[in-house]
Amino acid sequence: MTAIVQDEYGEAADVLRLEQIDRPEIGDDEVLLRVHAAGVDRGVWHLMAGLPYPIRIAGYGVRAPKHAVRGREVAGCVEAVGKDVTTLQPGDEVFGIADGSFAEYARARADKLAPKPANLTFEQAAVVPVSALTALQGLRDHGRMQPGQNVLIIGASGGVGTFAVQIAKALGAQVTGVCSTAKVEMVRSIGADHVIDYTHGDLAEGGKRYDLILDTGGHRSLAQLRRVLAPRGTLVIVGSETGGRWLGGMERQIGALMLSPLVGQKLGSFLASENRDDLLALKQLIEAGQVTPAIDRTYPLSEVPAAIQYMKDGHARGKVVIAV
Repeated sequence: MTAIVQDEYGEAADVLRLEQIDRPEIGDDEVLLRVHAAGVDRGVWHLMAGLPYPIRIAGYGVRAPKHAVRGREVAGCVEAVGKDVTTLQPGDEVFGIADGSFAEYARARADKLAPKPANLTFEQAAVVPVSALTALQGLRDHGRMQPGQNVLIIGASGGVGTFAVQIAKALGAQVTGVCSTAKVEMVRSIGADHVIDYTHGDLAEGGKRYDLILDTGGHRSLAQLRRVLAPRGTLVIVGSETGGRWLGGMERQIGALMLSPLVGQKLGSFLASENRDDLLALKQLIEAGQVTPAIDRTYPLSEVPAAIQYMKDGHARGKVVIAV
């Protein structure tokens, strides 16, 4: 099969290449997927670059990537199933999380897949899993969002942010999105009640305080964020890229966790859980017309390096997808 592979850490143009390799072998609780499309999420770059360094220690390979094929978000058809898989069968159209989705075939755990939303193409479905799971869990589980609350989404035009705006609206919030000038209209078009252009405005303008802030990008200090957070509000940090090779932006998350017990506001971060139940919850929202994936660009498999670079440079309005 054709796949994008790497055998050393580095930037996309330097370490990724298109090759012919064997199809992956599947375990008893896994399925083999014929990949139709794959999403490009920020985690793809981290695993490709091996940064920040704790990623390597966490089991992805200290000196070189343990697994050669990149890509995790996926949509495709089930080709074969392991002997313990009862929820899926060959021919099923699915979306979810796979190992090595930048390839014609990928293996995935059955409990990280769900039926593809009927109203989405494979390309649309492929950009949902990682980003939308992060948005859903950040708002619902860690932000404990309630209907009628004022919610601020920082990084509202990005992969997680575009889903967060729509999910927050679906859950009954008043949503304010933060983005750059070029992306204001897009954020407004996906349902934000208010949009702040961070190049011309300040989060604290008008003295508004928010019940929940979901920070998916930017590098505002905890002090700045706390000034626009309600006295009993919740801050959930899910992104901030500083380029640091050891922490890579996690300094704020660590600081938030340490400060939270000492103040009235709840400050924290989390790692998203990859699970079938929440994929099914997203499927329901999508099929109800409450959430629609925002796709900026589609690249062929051979142009994965360019797709990753485009995403990393912050140009994307929503998500970038690979058509296989």
